[in-house]
Amino acid sequence: MAGRNKQNIGGLEARRRRRTWIVVSSALVVVVVAAAAVVLTLKPWTEEFRHGGLTIAAPPSPVKALPQVAPAPTTAPAPSAGGLAAALAPVAASPDLGVFSASVSDGDTGNVLWGMDPDKPMIPSSTAKVLVTSAALLGLPADHRLTTRVVMGSAPGELVLIGGGDPTLTAQPDGKGYYTDSAKLSDLVTQIKASGQKFDTVVVDTSAYAGPTMAPGWDPADIGDGSIAPMESVMIDGGRLGTLWDYSPRSGTPALDAGKALAGALGLDQARVRTGNAIAGATQIASVQSAPLRTRLMDMMLHSDNLLAEAVGRELAAATGFEQSFTGAVTAVETVLKAAGFDLTGLTMQDNSGLSTDDRIPPRLLNRILTVAALPNTSASQGDSSAAETPGSPLTAMLDYLPVAGATGSLATRYTIRDHDGAGWVRAKTGTLSVASALVGYVLDRDGRVLTFALMSNERPPEASRPALDAVAAALRNCGCS
Repeated sequence: MAGRNKQNIGGLEARRRRRTWIVVSSALVVVVVAAAAVVLTLKPWTEEFRHGGLTIAAPPSPVKALPQVAPAPTTAPAPSAGGLAAALAPVAASPDLGVFSASVSDGDTGNVLWGMDPDKPMIPSSTAKVLVTSAALLGLPADHRLTTRVVMGSAPGELVLIGGGDPTLTAQPDGKGYYTDSAKLSDLVTQIKASGQKFDTVVVDTSAYAGPTMAPGWDPADIGDGSIAPMESVMIDGGRLGTLWDYSPRSGTPALDAGKALAGALGLDQARVRTGNAIAGATQIASVQSAPLRTRLMDMMLHSDNLLAEAVGRELAAATGFEQSFTGAVTAVETVLKAAGFDLTGLTMQDNSGLSTDDRIPPRLLNRILTVAALPNTSASQGDSSAAETPGSPLTAMLDYLPVAGATGSLATRYTIRDHDGAGWVRAKTGTLSVASALVGYVLDRDGRVLTFALMSNERPPEASRPALDAVAAALRNCGCS
């Protein structure tokens, strides 16, 4: 979840207790034992004797696990707009939603069934990642990878680490970093050593990225809080410092830190690490590749990873001819979505992660993207049969990237204390800032019908708005609105 909430990790302190045994007189022991013998007579060869008088229960009958996951039934009755409005009226009126805007559609027909100010531009927080994910699925191959390279420098003994836009490179000794199947610094080290050449200096080339490293609306405090790091074209575990958990504090100089990690692994003086540019046509010494795009998108959506969202936006910008900057990445995403037929009216973006408080997205757009994902043969623009009309649309993959209520990712701890009916059924991208909360996803209602939704709350603190949003999504699950 993007935002400025700190995550505290507590520990469990083991406590040992001492027991003092009081030894009574032997005469008293004899009396007690004798008394017990009068009450209970056990023979040494019985089961009761060997187990202190306890009987042994019969083992339980074996239980066979039966898979229950099945496609939504094609015969489920269609929900009605009136039935949906009646079901949502009590929860949608909650004052904890603050300024509330929403859109809900029938996942089988694509028809919009219910809404509250669906065209109102809202602060999306991390639900903005729905945009960059859908644009990446439409504009890049699912197996697309990013390459981090090491080349010869311009001076003797100098090597250059060239960032290719991959923030997932790991320096963990076992090669298991924060991100799934990430590239390994140790593989670069092995290749460099195999070259047989001697080096004493590491130069870090971050020229693949352009423009500011922080977007408008970003707060530098979020670096220490673990929500973001300055956007540079090479990082170790997303610039995380120390422990590798979601909101570990980040580095203010992630690319330089990556160069120092490489120097340290090669046994070089880290004081001789600096930034600079590789010369054109430099001889390559080593290279590693990121996990495929589909894997990185899954990590990004499940854990609401801001750096991955920004990196994927730049990856798309490079593929579509735009500058790898905040502006170029946002333009690339908007260009791809507009070409697919989506109506971008009301959209204003400063980044692709949703961390900027200057971002605005109407829930109508987010819900429409989910509807098209649920209906691969339905165009983004209703009535426009030419747009996003390909069977087996790549947007469908996004449905599997969404966290599951009460089970995975940024929804793992929600729907566990209240609104239990939504647990396991609601799948949604979360979004949380101090001024905004949102849920965008889909759910199977009680009749077996898929409903897509975008629920957005502004001007209320997340401790109030998040439970209120969960209640709305749970009401969609409980709805038998045919």
